[in-house]
Formats: sequence, C-alpha cells, structure tokens
Amino acid sequence: MEHLLKCMKIIGDDTIQRTQLTHRIELVKTFQVKKGMKVLEIGCGQGDTTVVLADAVGETGQIVAIDIASPEYGAPITLGEAAETISQSPLGQRIDFHFETDFLQMAFDEKFDVIVLSHCSWYFESIELLKNYLQKIKQVADRICFAEWDIDYTLEPQRAHFCAANIALLYTAFTENDGNIQNLFHKTQIKELMHSEGFSINVEQIVDASYLQDGLWEIDYSNYLLNEFPEVPTKIQSLIHSYAYLMNEQAKPPLSLNSFVLCADL
Repeated sequence: MEHLLKCMKIIGDDTIQRTQLTHRIELVKTFQVKKGMKVLEIGCGQGDTTVVLADAVGETGQIVAIDIASPEYGAPITLGEAAETISQSPLGQRIDFHFETDFLQMAFDEKFDVIVLSHCSWYFESIELLKNYLQKIKQVADRICFAEWDIDYTLEPQRAHFCAANIALLYTAFTENDGNIQNLFHKTQIKELMHSEGFSINVEQIVDASYLQDGLWEIDYSNYLLNEFPEVPTKIQSLIHSYAYLMNEQAKPPLSLNSFVLCADL
C-alpha cells in the first residue's frame, strides 16, 4: 500500500486514495494477474487500478492504459495530472498511458495476456458498443477481466447508491449529455454477452466495496441533478421522485454498492 500511495498524485491527506487503492488491490487479486504479463487496461481513469496492475506484473511486465477521455478531464485531479505523477514514479516505466484513445480504432502488433475493464462499463453508451469491444478484444487477447458495481445490492444501506445511479442515468437519458452513467448493466447481461462472444467464465466473484466513498459521491451528485432536470413525462417525473425519496429517506447511513468480477478465457 505505502509504495503505491507514493506513486499517486494526492491532494490533502491520503484517506480517500488509501481507501480506493484497498479496493483495487482486492480486484486485481481476483484478476489473477501474474509477474511478466502484458496487460491492456481499458478505461484507466486516474490510474487507481493501473498502479496496482503495474505492481502485480513486476519489472518484466507491461501495462498499456487507455481512456477515451481527455487529459483535462477529472476533478480535483485531472487524468493528465494523475498520469504524469504515476509516470514519474518507480512504476512509471511499466506503464504506457494513452488518453483520447478509442480502443476500437487502435492497431496492435502483438497480443496481450489479459485485457482489464474495471469500473468503466457504465460509461458505455449501449450494450452494442460493449459487444463491439468484446469482438475486438478477441483479436488481441484470450483473457478478459471485468469489474463493475453490482446493482443487485444485498444490504439495505446500499439502496441509496443504487437509487442515485438511476437518477444520474435518467438525467443523462433526458439531456443527451455525456454524463458518467450511460448504462447500468446487470452482471447477467455481461455474462450473457461474454458467452455469446465465445468466452468461458472461470472467475465469478463479489468483492466488498461497501466502505468506498463512491456511494456518497453519487448521492451528492444526484441530489444536485434533481434541480437540473429538464421537463420530463409525468411517469418519469414520478419515478425520479420515488428514487429520490428512497435515496434520501433510508434510516441507516449509505453504503456503496459492491463490485462484481468476471474473468473469462476464449
């Protein structure tokens, strides 16, 4: 943990980053990444999972980390600022960052040992786009590791995070903007998609993420969005109101949704 924290750009104390890294360490353990592997990470963001992957592959491994967003995206630390700090760290030589990069448009000279999509699928505009990604992934790797929030929550305090995500999704749908949440995929959808593309799932696991700060962040953002909605049909307005009530009126303090992990081979 300590040597990973030293690789990250941190504003203020390291509480948030330490918590986020704790979860990424658990995710990467389920991915079963080994020393010397060459890994492509799609949707790397500020590099929370990237540094853990780089640590896992060791000095002989390599991480190619891509994101479709620009280096200026993100707050309070942009993707570019985060990547620059990581690149100058002891792990930097193992990582090759590419922003404003569309995986579907990339050309590859050699194959990867594994491709990782960690907490990035909600950004996908459609299941069809995700299917296109899987079809290309088959050309450049025989293994995929996939992690995302599990909307099939099991603890009542996680309900607020679930409702917040739905409010954010509805806002995106009715404003046609490029908000963070474009889709809320259930794990069965991802499993069915993997099977349809010829992948055989060999790791299926739920990883505790209830302690993360993300749920509270999503709730705060969704409460802000409640005052920003355009005019919507009456039934949608009623649905938004119901989600807002369930989000804000639960008895216990909110917890984040857990993560599900699916790893599969061709």
